[in-house]
Amino acid sequence: MADGPVGATREKEDLTGLMPHNVMLRVVEATKTFEGVRALDSVSFEVRAGQIKALIGPNGAGKTTMLNVINGFLAPDSGHVYFQGHDLVDMKTDRIAFLGLSRTFQLIKLFSVNDATVLDNVLIGAHKSLRPSIAGTLFFRSHAARNEAAAREKAIEMLRLVGLEKAATMQPGALSFGSQRLVELARSLMADPQLLLLDESASGLNNAEVESFMELLSVIKGRGVTILLVEHNMKLVMEVSDDVVVLDFGRKLAEGPPAAICADPLVIEAYLGAECAVSDST
Repeated sequence: MADGPVGATREKEDLTGLMPHNVMLRVVEATKTFEGVRALDSVSFEVRAGQIKALIGPNGAGKTTMLNVINGFLAPDSGHVYFQGHDLVDMKTDRIAFLGLSRTFQLIKLFSVNDATVLDNVLIGAHKSLRPSIAGTLFFRSHAARNEAAAREKAIEMLRLVGLEKAATMQPGALSFGSQRLVELARSLMADPQLLLLDESASGLNNAEVESFMELLSVIKGRGVTILLVEHNMKLVMEVSDDVVVLDFGRKLAEGPPAAICADPLVIEAYLGAECAVSDST
C-alpha cells in the first residue's frame, strides 16, 4: 500500500460491487501502534454473513484493539475496514451502529444513575427507534408514545431471550457478573445488528452458564445475526465457531476452521498448548 502525504485525507471507497456476495466484514492490512508498540500489524481477515467467527490469542495479542478499530473507537494507522461495502475507517461510531454493527465490551458498561433498572439499560440500545426530534415530540406525541411502548416490549423480549426477563426491574448491580454480561448482550441486540461483536462475553460464567451461553449464540445466529467474538474459553470457541482467527503480538498467526486451528503447531506453541479439542459434532 503506497504511503500518502502526512495529514492527507483518507480516501473513502465503496467496494460493494467488489466484495464477494457473502462477505459481510473485510479487514485489510489493519495496523495500529501505541507508543511504538504495534498492537496490530497488517492484520487481514473476512467474516462471512451467517458465520460465528472467533478471534483468539494470548493477552495483549491485539484482539480488543481489533474490535475497537472495527467499530470506530480507534482509527487504524493504516489499512481499511469494510462492512457491507462501506469503509468504516474515520466513520463515527454512531454511524457505524446505524449501518448494523453492534458490540459488547470486555469491561461491562451498565448504568445505575437515577436508579436505572436492568430494563432501562437494555432500552438504551433502542437508539434507532427512539430518536424523537423537537417537532416530533411536540406534534406527534402519540406516535412517540407508541414507539416507546414498542421499544419496552422489545426490551422485555431481549431479556427473555437471554434468560433475564424476571430481572427487568432489578438494578444491574444486584446481578451476578455473568448476568450483567447478558444484560449488555440484550442491549446490543436491541439495535437489530447484522454483525455483533462480542468481547469476552462468556467471562465470569460458570460451566453450566457457558453451556447455556453456547446455546444462546446458536439462537442468535439462527435469528440472522453474524457474530465475531473474542473469547478465551476454548471449549466455547471450538464448539460454536465456524472459523477462527489467531492473533499473536498483533499479527495474524493462523486462520481456519476449528479443527485446523487445533492441529496447527504454531498455534499450539503460541497459545493453546494441550487444551484444544473439537467435539465430534463440529
